[in-house]
Parts: sequence; C-alpha cells; structure tokens
Amino acid sequence: MASKFGLAGGIPERRVRQIWDAVDSRQFKNALKLSAALLSKYPNSPYALALKALILERMGKSDEALAICLNAKELLYKNESMLMDDLTLSTLQIVFQRLDHLELGTSCYEYACSKFPNNLELMMGLFNCYVREYSFVKQQQTAIKMYKLVGEERFLLWAVCSIQLQVFCGNGGEKLLLLAEGLLKKHVASHSLHEPEALIVYISILEQQAKYGDALEILSGKLGSLLMIEVDKLRIQGRLLAQSGDFAAGANTYQKILELCPDDWECFLHYLGCLLEDDSSWSNGVNGDPVHPPKFVECTVSHLTDEVLNSRLSNASAFLLKFQVDANNCFLRGPYLAILEIERRRHLYGKSNYDDIMKALIQYFFKFGHLACFTSDVEMFLQVLTPDNKMEFLEKVMKGTNSLPTIPTKVLGLSITAFKIQQLIGNIDKVPVVEHEALAGQMVEMYWKSLPLSKGLDPQESMHGEELLSMTCSVLVQLYWRTRHLGYFLEAIMVLEFGLTIRRYVWQYKILLLHLYSHLGALSLAYEWYKSLDVKNILMETVSHHILPHMLLSPLWVDLSNLLKDYLRFMDDHFRESADLTFLAYRHRNYSKVIEFVQFKEQLQRSNQYLVARVESPILQLKQRADSIEEEEGVLESLNCGIHFVELSNEITSKTLTFNEDFQSRPWWTPVPGKNYLLGPFEGISYCPKENLTKEREENVRRVIERKSLLPRMIYLSIQSASVSLKENAEVNGSMSEPKISSELKFLLERYAKMLGSSLTDAIEVVMGVSTGLKSSEAFGSDTVDWLNFAVFLNAWNLNSHELSQPGGDQCGHTWHNVDTLLDKHISEKARSMESLICFPGGDLPTLVQLVTEPLAWHGLVLQSCVRSSLPSGKKKKKGGPAEHSTSQLSSTIRDSIDSSCSIVEEVAKWIRDQIKRPEDEVVEIILSSLRKKGQGEGPGLVFRILESFMSSIDEVELGSRISQAVKSWSHVDVARKIVTGSSTVLSEFLRICESKIKSLQALKRQMAQV
Repeated sequence: MASKFGLAGGIPERRVRQIWDAVDSRQFKNALKLSAALLSKYPNSPYALALKALILERMGKSDEALAICLNAKELLYKNESMLMDDLTLSTLQIVFQRLDHLELGTSCYEYACSKFPNNLELMMGLFNCYVREYSFVKQQQTAIKMYKLVGEERFLLWAVCSIQLQVFCGNGGEKLLLLAEGLLKKHVASHSLHEPEALIVYISILEQQAKYGDALEILSGKLGSLLMIEVDKLRIQGRLLAQSGDFAAGANTYQKILELCPDDWECFLHYLGCLLEDDSSWSNGVNGDPVHPPKFVECTVSHLTDEVLNSRLSNASAFLLKFQVDANNCFLRGPYLAILEIERRRHLYGKSNYDDIMKALIQYFFKFGHLACFTSDVEMFLQVLTPDNKMEFLEKVMKGTNSLPTIPTKVLGLSITAFKIQQLIGNIDKVPVVEHEALAGQMVEMYWKSLPLSKGLDPQESMHGEELLSMTCSVLVQLYWRTRHLGYFLEAIMVLEFGLTIRRYVWQYKILLLHLYSHLGALSLAYEWYKSLDVKNILMETVSHHILPHMLLSPLWVDLSNLLKDYLRFMDDHFRESADLTFLAYRHRNYSKVIEFVQFKEQLQRSNQYLVARVESPILQLKQRADSIEEEEGVLESLNCGIHFVELSNEITSKTLTFNEDFQSRPWWTPVPGKNYLLGPFEGISYCPKENLTKEREENVRRVIERKSLLPRMIYLSIQSASVSLKENAEVNGSMSEPKISSELKFLLERYAKMLGSSLTDAIEVVMGVSTGLKSSEAFGSDTVDWLNFAVFLNAWNLNSHELSQPGGDQCGHTWHNVDTLLDKHISEKARSMESLICFPGGDLPTLVQLVTEPLAWHGLVLQSCVRSSLPSGKKKKKGGPAEHSTSQLSSTIRDSIDSSCSIVEEVAKWIRDQIKRPEDEVVEIILSSLRKKGQGEGPGLVFRILESFMSSIDEVELGSRISQAVKSWSHVDVARKIVTGSSTVLSEFLRICESKIKSLQALKRQMAQV
C-alpha cells in the first residue's frame, strides 16, 4: 500500500502510514485505535471511514464494516470532489470485495466515472472492477473508452482480450472476432504494434477465424520482428503452415526448429505429422484433455502411397540419425525416441518391422536404460510388439544388466529398469507364486545393498534405489490379490513403513500406504499419512482425491470436516482473488496470461471435486446434528431449507465437469476413485493400466451430486410433513401449508426415483417388495443407501398425503413397518455377519457407517418430529371418534419404530464393542503370525524375514550414522501395534456416533411415554 500514501481526502500521509503499518503487521486492535483517532479529527472523511471498515473486516466484524462502507459511499456521493480520489475508491472496493458485495464497489466507480468521464485513473479502476466481476462486455466497453481517450496500444489490447474472453467463456462468436480483427487492423495501419504480446494476440485472433494465410503474412512482415527469439517465431510459423495445409513448408520449418532444439519432442511429433500429412497432433492439441494429455498421438490412416510414405520416413530417420552421431547430443533422449516413433508409425501403417523396433529399443536401453524414466519412455512402443517379441526384449534387457559399466549407480538403475520391464511385460501372474515371492525378495535385498550409495546425501534428497520398495509393494499387493493371503498385504505395509523410517520424505511411499491403510480399514492412519504430505494450495485440487472419497464414507467426522473446510476455503479464496492475477496480467501486458487465468478459474469452478465438496459439506453438518431436531433445523435454516441445493441439482445436468486430479500418482489397483481391483476376483493380469474412465466417472459423479443435492430439502420437507401429520392446523410455523409440503416432497421423490432408474410407482413397488421379502435385496444393486433414503422419505411423505393407505383404515402403518424392516435387514444383519476389519480388509464398514448415518439418521429425524408434535400442548381435545383412534394407532406405530431403530443401533454398537474389546496383544499376534512363513512352500513371510535380517547386519561405517540409526529404530511390532490402534480409532468414532443415536432414541421413548 506504500504506493498509495499521500494526501487522501485531505489527510496527510504521516497520519495514515502508521495505520497501514499496523494493518500489514496484523495489529488490528492498534490499527483500530489509530483509526478512531483519525476519525475524531476527520469525521466526514470517506477515506478515514474506509480505513476503519477495512480494519473491522479484517477483525471479522463484517456487519459493522459494511455499515461504515455504506456511510462512506453516501459521503462520496454528496461531495463530488472526493470522487476524484482513487485511493478512497480502491480502499472501499477492497472492503466491498471481501464482504462479497462487489457490485457496491463497482457502483462507486461507475458513479465517479459518470461525473468525471475523462479521468483515466478512475476508468482504470472501473475496468478493474469489471475484471473482478468477470463482466467481459463491460470490460470491452470501458477499454474502448480509454483507448479513444488516450490512443494507447495497451487499452486496445485490453479491449481485444475482453472480446476473446467473450468468445472463449461466453456466447460470443464470429462477429466479435471480426470486430477484434478490425480494431487491430485499424490500429496497425495508423500506429503499428510495439509489443510481442500484441502480435501474438493479433495472430491468435486470425487463427481463431482460420485465417492462416493472413496470420503468416503478418508474421513474415515487419511486425514479425517483434518476436526476438527465433525458435518462438518458427513454432508459430510451423503451426500456421500445418493448419493451412502447406505440410511441405511446415515440415521444413519444424526441421529448422529441431536443428536448433533436437530434444524438442512435441516439435518432432509436429514434424512427423507434416511429413505424413497427418493433422492428428494439432486436432488432439485443440480438443484433448489438458490435465491428462495422451502419451502419444493417435495416427489417422495415411492417404500417401507406400513408396512416398517409406521415402519420407527414411528421410526423417536419416535427418535424426545425424543428431545421434553428434557428440554434443549424446545425453539427449529425443533423437533416439524419435527413431522409435518412426518405426512405430511404420508398424501402424502396415509394415511388419518388429526387428527394427527391437533394435531401436535395445539401442535406447544401452544408452538410457539406467534412467528412472526409461520404462515410461518405451511403454507405448512395447505395446506394438507381439508377446514373443516382448519376452525376447526382456531376455536381452536381463542379459544387458550384467554386461554394462560397473559404475554402481548405473548398475542399480539398469537393474531397476529390468525389474520394471519384467513387471510391465513379464506375465508375472503366470509364474509360480514362489517365483513371484522371490522377485519381491530380490528387490528388497537390492534396496538394502544400495543404501551405502546414499549415506552422504541430505535427508531431503532422493535416495538411490527408492523405487525398489514401491515396486516391492506392487508385487506383494499382486500376490495378495492372487492368493487372498492377508500376510502379503501386511508385508507391503511393513516394507513401506521401513522405507519411511529411513527417509520420511518419500511421497510415493506415503500415497501407497494411504491406500493400503484405507483398504485395511485403518483410515485414521491413512489420514495421518495424507496430512504428512503437507498438501497446500492447488495440490488440494490435484491430490486430495487420494483421501477424500474414503473420508466421506468414514465416521471420522472431525477430520472430514477439517478436510472439506480447508479445501473449500482454498477454492473460494482463489475464486475471490484470481481476478487480482488477471488484472495484474493486464497491467503487465501479458495478454496470453489473461486468457489463461480466466480459463483456469472456470476450469476449477467446474471441478467435480469442488461440486462434491460443496454438497458433502452441508450433508456432513446434517449428519452431525441429526440426533437433535432443534440443532438440525438450525443447520437447515442456515442452508435456506435446502432450496439452493435443489437449484444446484437442476443445474448440474447442463454442466461439463472437469477432472483435475493427478491420477498418475495413484497405485495400479485403484486407477481412479471408486475403482478398486482388490475388491473383485483376480483377473489374471500382473499389470493394470491406468484406465481413462473420465466419461464414465463424469456421469457417475453427476448422478451422485444431483441426488445428494436433493437431500437437505427432502430432510426439511420430511420433518415438516411428519409435524403436519400430527397437528390439527394446516400451517407449520406459518411457513408452508400442508398441500405444498406434500406436493413438493412427492415431486422430489419422483426425481429421486428417476435418478435410481425407476418411476415413482416402480420404486415404491421395489421398496415394498424388498421389505416384504417378495424381492431380493439385489434389486437395490449398489445403491442400497440411496434406496433406503428413498424409503425413509417415502414414509414421511405418506404420513401427510396418505396416498399409500391400505384398505381397512391403516393409513401409514405399513410404510413405517417397511422402513423398520429395511433398516433392520440391511444394518443389523450386516453387523451380525461382519468379521474383523484387520483380518478381512475391504469389508462392509463404510457401507454400514453410511446406513447408520444417513437413512437411519433421517428416519430418526422423522421420529423426533412426530414425537415433538405428539406431546401434550396444553389444549383440551375432544375424546373419542375416529381421529383419536387414528392418532392412537399412529402413536403406537411410532413407539414400535423407535424401539426398532434403537435395537438396530444397539446391535451395531455391540459389534463395535466386541471388536474394540479384543486384547491389543492378541490382534498384534494375529498380524505377526500371518507374516511368519510356515515350511518351505509358498506363502507370505519371505520379505518380512529379509527385513528382519537387516536388523542384525547393520554396518554403521558402510551405511552412515543417519541411516544406521533409522534402521535400528524400526520395529515390526510397533507397526503392527499402530495398525491395531488405527483400526480401533475408526471403530471408536463409529461407536461414539452410535451411542449418541441410542441416547437420542431412548429420550424419544421416554417422551412417548407421556403421550
């Protein structure tokens, strides 16, 4: 703020400097005291008032800050001379923005500009306001006014960028681009252009209209000299030539780039595309996924003759081979990978050239096989080989590891590569389990032998051979999946915990452990490892997918609440402040960044994870308060009774969701959230590819958000419906009448049923059928929780509407009975059949938690509403008659339902207590016994024995003191005990939830005794 010091509204700089210093150092009380002194001397100064409002907002006193800002605004409007003061206006605008009243700050600038239309500083402030509001049309109009006022190039570019944003993010089209082109053309004719960014914007405007010839003409003319870096100019030229269809000239241009930058892989792909007259690389670049780009370009069928095709590919090979010969390029991978890509293209175009591909692969291995990236580099080229060719390549790789230089780090790198290739193509699942175990043992032993290479490294530096433990974990999990022997799974955990004891900064180990502990049911440990990753800022969007889906199904509500709050705070702060970056880009004339920042913000706003968090956060609050109807109603009131979320449910169908998660960091057995190979049968594959399930996930996530968005409103209406059914008056709290409640709840039930794939009538039939035993529970599919939610809300609706009344007078007793039966069938029976979490990982605990905290909790709220309405109100009622009989019958039904719900939760609580009461030493012994190999046959224990052997072979001189001390501190018993404690923590939290519900239901029993 130092740049803004000076006279503001007649206040000397020395008077305000100390206030800003106090604000900047977060001494808000002192700042407020100084502000009060300033106001006593300048009581009618809008700037002094704005300063006080700023301080109050920082102190969390939003209402007071808003009132003072509005007062300052009135004073500004009364004294037009003060409107000239941009410092006062900008300070007010900052406070209004932080109070989520951007429109008030904008209105101040609009009023000031209307009074002083030729004041450039005020117009720039107004433009900034429109940037914050993402009002692209008004940005354009204001920028044009500034351009007409002073004729500066930057303001014209501000207007053109605003037009581009309308095209990219709004409904603008061809006419707007023509307008932008016309403005630039006119300016170039009279003033030319003076900035490289201005030229890039001009070319992009032409490119968007497919006017490639015009763009090339400008680039090759005088304006082209604005681009000082030759390679940058050539890249634009090559792209324009290729898009215009002049592939020969495009190939020559890309060839020039490669001569300057021989390791430019993207440029090589464009070069090859031009040679083969294949525009796949450009179309993929436009329409592809920027977050998850394809590893290689899919090729179209070539229209070239075989002779021309072979000739051009041969010329390309000859051109690239000279880079391999050049000693200056001996460390560049690009030219070698380019030869592989050329051979891959030959194969895709019908030539059987397995020997040439094999030769290029072996050459690449001998040159770069020691690098960690080797396997990912050649993965796409191995896919075109036959199984026999792959095994032949593997044999040559295994032989090559023994015949290459003896530099220890290179030998280690080659050995790791050999293991990776073996996992990638070695058909490990077809070899005997004993050999599979031996492979894991070899990896662990190699890791131990490589430790001396790292003894001089800083603890935060990556150690040599760290990948070996991740690979060992992968093999052990494959063995667990193959044999279902828990010992392999626990060995994988032991290996990673051992690695983290030696160096605690290995994020790959932490992510693997996170998923292993989640599968094992020790989610509290998974969350601890997630927290140790220290995920901040944008990583919350790209990394939290590892833990968030698990936490949403867990009883760890405090941790989940913190996770959601931190994530939503970051996202909301970014949305609030991202406009600052955009305006900064305008100020610094970096116009490509303007577009990038706005598109990035829109991409985050459509994030599937952000929308899920927005819905799950209030649902968590409703779960946490479900045992007290008064607290629940307070939450619902703060959510506007769920109306906003119904609107979100309506909007979600038209939204295109984005998936910004880094799926490459996920383990092979769970390539995306919701997909876990370990929960299914062994599929006979040793390598599970990272599947691209984005389209399928988008539909699933959209359905989940749409369905869950209805819950707050349906809970509110169910409470109201239950209350109305037991009152004589037709109004509930004077808010909604009985018919409105019934009709809206029915409408939402129809929507909910449709999301479950049924009509309302069919859904009712399914619920009735399953509850009476006429249909199997399999009719619910994988949506058991949602079907039971539907049954609960259906019962609440029927309490009021009586549309499901049975002949004979029972208006709603059968729907109560259906809900009680369904809850008992799916909760009590599941609790009775569940085994130990540790001994049977991947069990039904998450589903059980959901059933207790959702349908049973919502049913508890309906019961609480009924009981509250049933209690004597002090009014005398007439005795006798059918109404009293009906009320008596309903009261009896409610009592039965309370008893049923209470016994269900008690059954669950009993199972949890039985699990927690087991002696810790007993469970630890179960874990350790599964790791001890019995006899010489197959079975877990080999890797565990190797780890134990390390403890007795520590050489402090060879390993160094740091690594030696770390190894000595590791204990397999401590790890086993930690697993037991982690599992018990999850169960204890679930027990606390159950006990709270039991207490609430028992209170209802006592209240019903008074009825």
